[in-house]
Amino acid sequence: MLATYSLLPVFQRFARPMGITIEKKDISVAGRILSYFPDFLTADQKQSDDLAWLGDLAKTPDGNIIKLPNISASVPQLVATIAELQSQGYKVPDYNPTPSTDKEKEIKARYGKVLGSAVNPVLREGNSDRRCAKPVKEMAMKQVKRSPAMKPYSNDNKTYVAHMSKGDFYGSEQSHIMQNAGQVKIVFKAKDGSEKVLKENLQLEAGEIIDASTMSKKALTDFFEAEIADCMSKELMMSLHLKATMMKVSDPIMFGHMVKVYFKDAFAKHSDLFKQLGVNVNNGLGDVYDKIKGHAKQIEVEADIKHCYNSRPGLAMVDSSKGITNLHVPSDVIIDASMPCVVRDGGAMWNKDDKLEQVKCIIPDRSYSTMYEACLQDCKENGQFDWTTMGHTSNVGLMAKKAEEYGSHDKTFEMSAAGTVLVSSTSGKEIFSHPVEEGDIWRMCQTKDAPVRDWVKLAVSRAKASGSMTIFWLEPARAHDRNLIDLATEYLKDHDTTGLDIVFKTPVEAMKESCKRARAGLDTISVTGNVLRDYLTDLFPIIELGTSAKMLSIVPLLAGGRLLETGAGGSAPKHVEQFLNEGHLRWDSLGEYLATAIGFQELGAKFGDAKATLLGDTLMDAVGIWLNNNRTPGRKGKEIDNRGSNFYVALYWAECLSGKDSAWLPLAKALKDSEAQITKELVDCQGSSIDIGGYYHPNPAMVEVAMRPSKRFNELMDNMESAL
Repeated sequence: MLATYSLLPVFQRFARPMGITIEKKDISVAGRILSYFPDFLTADQKQSDDLAWLGDLAKTPDGNIIKLPNISASVPQLVATIAELQSQGYKVPDYNPTPSTDKEKEIKARYGKVLGSAVNPVLREGNSDRRCAKPVKEMAMKQVKRSPAMKPYSNDNKTYVAHMSKGDFYGSEQSHIMQNAGQVKIVFKAKDGSEKVLKENLQLEAGEIIDASTMSKKALTDFFEAEIADCMSKELMMSLHLKATMMKVSDPIMFGHMVKVYFKDAFAKHSDLFKQLGVNVNNGLGDVYDKIKGHAKQIEVEADIKHCYNSRPGLAMVDSSKGITNLHVPSDVIIDASMPCVVRDGGAMWNKDDKLEQVKCIIPDRSYSTMYEACLQDCKENGQFDWTTMGHTSNVGLMAKKAEEYGSHDKTFEMSAAGTVLVSSTSGKEIFSHPVEEGDIWRMCQTKDAPVRDWVKLAVSRAKASGSMTIFWLEPARAHDRNLIDLATEYLKDHDTTGLDIVFKTPVEAMKESCKRARAGLDTISVTGNVLRDYLTDLFPIIELGTSAKMLSIVPLLAGGRLLETGAGGSAPKHVEQFLNEGHLRWDSLGEYLATAIGFQELGAKFGDAKATLLGDTLMDAVGIWLNNNRTPGRKGKEIDNRGSNFYVALYWAECLSGKDSAWLPLAKALKDSEAQITKELVDCQGSSIDIGGYYHPNPAMVEVAMRPSKRFNELMDNMESAL
């Protein structure tokens, strides 16, 4: 959001003379909350539902959407946003995690639309083509030093991934392909014979894959206890890696179980107090600290928690200086961001003394944990990757129409009692049946046939365009993947694959092959489901480029439009913290530059608009110059930051355009002549704290002042008389 205030005026300045309009839509957590609660707001506080508007646009041929990283809100982040809005005079209701009245339940349901990854499933009406632009890859390979550095692996490195051997989603999964369109319902049948409908009238399409699986609470907690004990015996630090933002129902529950197991003595001693205070362990240990603050037993509880730390294995840290551990907040350690850092940091994570230490990475479910272990084993056998020579691993991901686990939120349940969960058709035919115990997590996923066909088509298209080995990462021993293998094998027959190297491998074997090829300098295309798409498009880019924010994410929408996703927002909170403290924003907007260039090119190709094509081509050329001249934001204050980087994009873009159209010469000359003045203004403004009137819902006028501090640059971007 902050970077947009600086960058959007640049894009608009170049687009307007060419007859192109760039609109901004608000899909922030605060913006979505306000749009969902108009009945609690005054007329001038009400906000349109921009996410719904964009979702409708994504289903049309005219969609040309550039999506910036957004927060996948955890409950603590939701509560913090609500509190901030209330402090600003917005009378939105409190969030009650345990509603009792119908009104409270209705309010919780509205807030439920904000939690987790609520944005992506709405906009992702197509599959993912994620790769690195050639000039970005070339520049990364030229880097002599990287920051953060790629740490070497010691010969005795003990870091590894631990996963369950039974009782997980992987082991219990059942899968079914709908032969005809129809409805199904999900029913819980208790041991006493009573029944409860969990979901009904779920409309499914012919050819749609549905899956169901369960996570055993007992197996999970026994696994956690055994791994904690094993860490103690091996004197090995431990960490938990989940995706509580995207898997907003199941993973916070699993996270909460780990908190209760690790701090079991404290929870046993203070169970009544924690219940009285309304502690929600699914929000992490931080919820205990928040709820106990100011209570008569605060010192006693905190001492008991400290005793647990001293009698249990060390925990990986999120912020060593503040004592924030891996178990404080479920959204603090997100697997797709945390595991690549373990690989990058030589098989280690940060400990309480702010030093890197070898660690056991606990990833309970076997569906995806094994491929991370394969990557770590490869590094222990072959050493750290060499980013200056390694090949590129791109991805074609199946994600359209809320495919697979990332669309399971409304079909995920924590069981209140023992019994059986049944899925049946309207005719009464049983499709799935799972025995469950109290506390087990049961979930069901959907994957529509049209996205699968498009996914295979996109994989063949990328294989032809690149000539690279193309690997489908699918596990035949897993029920869902077995169905996908059969369908993909059949759908490949619809395409000419002569001369293409397309293979199917298990995730473990695919990881081994991809690592081997990368070390040999060979490019590889990974073709994966939705979750692996998410994980691999952070893992390999962080190893290759230092960040996933520099990858292109192109989503050919099924209706014919384009969604272009930029960067990865995992580092954004630290960037914002630095900006607020010292006025330096080191966020790199390269992803936004590339996505916008492609957006113009797509517009030009679709409508035969030469001006749009010119804008896209010259912006892409400008980005190449920008990379060669190393205009990326500096990491420290009093260096060129995001605002300065945006200036140089504008300068190089104007110069590239002026080489094609002399009408742009005045702007190019004015920017060049003002370079020293503008860059001085953009550096001199740094060094002191910044007040933008809010974190989740900042004051637009205050952000405008903070992000556009150069009067001269603003004049050139806002003055349409300087060109055309």
